[in-house]
Amino acid sequence: MKNFISILTAKILYFAIRIFKKNTGNVVGKIAKKLSPNIIKYFKISCPVVLVTATNGKTTTNNCIKYIANKNGKKVVSNVEGNNLETGIITTLIKNSTISGKVKADFVTLEVDESYVPVLLKKNFKIDTLVVINFFRDQLDRNGEVESLIIKIEEELKNYKGNLVLNSDDPNVVKLGKVNKKNKNVFYFSVDRYQYATDKEIEAGEGKFCPNDNERLQYEYYQYSHIGKFRCPKCGYGDEEIYTKLTNIDLKGGSFVEAGRIYKTLANNIYSMYNFAAALTVAKLYNYDAGSALQEFKLNNGRNESLVVNECETLINLAKNPTGANVSLRILNEDKDEKELLFVLNDKIADGFDVSWIWDINFDVKNCKRIITSGRRAYDMAIRIKTSGYDLNKIEAYSNLDDAVKALYKTKTKKYVISNYTALQPTRKAIMNYK
Repeated sequence: MKNFISILTAKILYFAIRIFKKNTGNVVGKIAKKLSPNIIKYFKISCPVVLVTATNGKTTTNNCIKYIANKNGKKVVSNVEGNNLETGIITTLIKNSTISGKVKADFVTLEVDESYVPVLLKKNFKIDTLVVINFFRDQLDRNGEVESLIIKIEEELKNYKGNLVLNSDDPNVVKLGKVNKKNKNVFYFSVDRYQYATDKEIEAGEGKFCPNDNERLQYEYYQYSHIGKFRCPKCGYGDEEIYTKLTNIDLKGGSFVEAGRIYKTLANNIYSMYNFAAALTVAKLYNYDAGSALQEFKLNNGRNESLVVNECETLINLAKNPTGANVSLRILNEDKDEKELLFVLNDKIADGFDVSWIWDINFDVKNCKRIITSGRRAYDMAIRIKTSGYDLNKIEAYSNLDDAVKALYKTKTKKYVISNYTALQPTRKAIMNYK
């Protein structure tokens, strides 16, 4: 009865908010959880449920899986807005369920914050497929060291028998497939070496040692950070049977090959290729055709979003940790045209108060005529860029975001925009308003 009343109350609240054309966010889930703390166990889901987690890329991958399922004629429930903690997930389920908690869908795919994965596993929430793309250091003051998070997930996977879709090019992720030896439903995906992969590690990374014998892992190549082709010389850790392998990576042409089939995409970066490899693996498991979906899919919410503003090509991307920033700067450097960069850095609760991670960013930028910084920590970022050796006379810092955007577009050069979590949508809005 308590759960019934909680859902009824939350639904009334949801419809009331919608009448006033307001975004519900996760407030519906907050109210429901307050009325019934274990309400997550009350929902009845009879269709497949996919959970997508990662430090970076979970929003893109989750939304891509939803798009693929939709294109295959399925009614899909998903938290595409990105509310990926418990109250956000509860909100999504309430919006798409009956008062009795029955979820009305053919397919459910949910983005889940990596710190919340062990909680859902512990609560025995229905999970048919768990997708894990990567693990990086992120918000140390909230998440702690990445290894402690992985240990928590491993502990809850000991009895998990559902599908595990894992990135075989991340040594931190591969170990999850070894936790339950009885689980035969482990499916690894990989992306072949791309044009700008390196023989040596040039960016901050984790997972340098084999979890079996502490031997240092040997890399054939690095795609970015610690993602790449690795192997333990002592025990062979890293030699996984690959279920989905992307080859012939053509970022300029936007294509790749998998199992002899050419797939076209709108993406132009190695980051997205791993997201697509994960999404394609899920599609194969559920017998969904992903060809046309991958060709059309584009996430226009500031994640690798292309715009034309004031006659300038503009690329906006999220970077909430060193790896995200380094990948964004890789994309900038792989573009041989002259460009200018706006980097917006905040330090709000959702970002993490500790911004020391900016010192792990590789600011070896090429063909970049000017860098503008903004956000609550605009001057911290400006100092970081200066210490990298970039010309001080080409750095401009603005506390006011609108002033920064106005300064950015005073020239007609191609623009790159990088923002961390809470800065992303305000930055996007300021650019759209300028447009």
